[in-house]
Amino acid sequence: MSDVPEKIRILLIEDDEDDCIVTRRLLTSIYGDRFELRWIQEFADAVTALKQGEFDVCLLDFRLGAHDGLEILRTTGAAGLAVPIILMTGQGDREIDVEAMKAGASDYLIKGELRPADLERSIRYAIQHGKSVEARTKLVREQEARAQAEEANRLKDEFLATVSHELRTPLSAILGWVSVLRLGKLEPEQITRALETIERNARAQTQLIDDLLDVSRIMSGKLRLSVRPVDLRGVIEAAVDSVRPAAEARSIRLTTMLDPDAGPVSGDPSRLQQIVWNLLTNAIKFTPKEGRVQVRLERVNSHLEISVADTGEGISPDFLPYVFDRFRQENSTSHRSHRGLGLGLAIVRQLTELHGGSVAADSRGAAQGSTFTIRLPLLPLRQRTPLDVHPAAGEPSEAQGPSLDGIRVLLVDDEPDAREALSLILGERGALVQTAASAREALSFLDGERPDVIVSDIEMPAEDGYSFIRKVRERTAERGGLVPAAALTAYSRSHDRMTALSSGFQIHVPKPVEAAELVAVVW
Repeated sequence: MSDVPEKIRILLIEDDEDDCIVTRRLLTSIYGDRFELRWIQEFADAVTALKQGEFDVCLLDFRLGAHDGLEILRTTGAAGLAVPIILMTGQGDREIDVEAMKAGASDYLIKGELRPADLERSIRYAIQHGKSVEARTKLVREQEARAQAEEANRLKDEFLATVSHELRTPLSAILGWVSVLRLGKLEPEQITRALETIERNARAQTQLIDDLLDVSRIMSGKLRLSVRPVDLRGVIEAAVDSVRPAAEARSIRLTTMLDPDAGPVSGDPSRLQQIVWNLLTNAIKFTPKEGRVQVRLERVNSHLEISVADTGEGISPDFLPYVFDRFRQENSTSHRSHRGLGLGLAIVRQLTELHGGSVAADSRGAAQGSTFTIRLPLLPLRQRTPLDVHPAAGEPSEAQGPSLDGIRVLLVDDEPDAREALSLILGERGALVQTAASAREALSFLDGERPDVIVSDIEMPAEDGYSFIRKVRERTAERGGLVPAAALTAYSRSHDRMTALSSGFQIHVPKPVEAAELVAVVW
């Protein structure tokens, strides 16, 4: 009796009251008052009670009205519940016995032949078995956690080794050619070749460092996006032009199919170009000579899709789920045939998510090529014709952005200094600015007037910007429910951006915001 608790908690699942009385008497003869019995008659109540896991053992009748005990065993087994169950039936049936044990029963007893000693032995075994199963489950979980930690450490070590190798490789070429140049014995054409090699390797090293810095900024939430309306056709064409020489050098056919009516998105043009460039360089790297790489841009409902398809090496089914993970390469051994840190696709995913989009990879397997698809939400702000073209920050003629003459802006921010500064910036460009210090004040304003654009802070006392914009979107169009809105916030993680967009904002702008960027967002 030392193997069982001082007071046993027993769940009896039995639809016959007489059988319940008999079972209670048997338990009393065994344990006296050292047990607690809970009697349940219905199938649904039994499953609920087992899920609560408050019992040391369960005595389960085979017949439960329209259900049977095997259903409960299979249900609890699928849910991973740990309460040991003893199946009890009115008559012996070898087939039921076998099925019960397969379904996870600790024991199988026949009611008419049941003696106190048999029941006591069965309960003791069930509790011991339950404890051993729980211990094994705990051990398995600990082993899985340890294996995951070891795998993470292995990937980190492989990554650091790869970083060391990839940084040293261009350095070796640079130092080698510098040493040769110092000898002063090269012919003019050799000097030209030496300088080209040094420049190429220096640029390669710069790209490696940029990738590392991007990953660091993304992981720390410090990556800033200069958000504005963007025509993706121009972004894609610029990326294609930059990789075309590499494709032509390997006789790879590089084609584009761009929907002229795709429409704009909200984003950072340079980061969007980086996404496409990373996908293109990845496709060209893994596509053999005479292969093909195709870029498509098309509108699908309220999203734009960019797909980059190649006829290259493809991705094995085992590696496909990890293709966007940091520190992951399908071949990270010393005899791998392609250089790089394996960060390009991880950066693609992070940058895409920062733009409120998603990315997916597809491949039929090795040597079957691959397709990467980016989905970005369309820009739902006011219709503009022609499409906005924002000046570079360095152009003095429009250093503060375009004119906002006549545009009515509702600015919501609880900080007086920030509210005043933002109002002045917009007002100097001609906007008609109405300020509100709280969500409640802003909603009151919308009861009387409808602005062209809303710019709202997120973190505000009493009611935050997420709650505010949700209430705005619940309104009719006449009461401002469709007014485009920008979220202005110090929170710049991917999760924060996704929350802002899903709450009803069209744009997420991290603080601090440049004057020209703010004006561009409103325009």
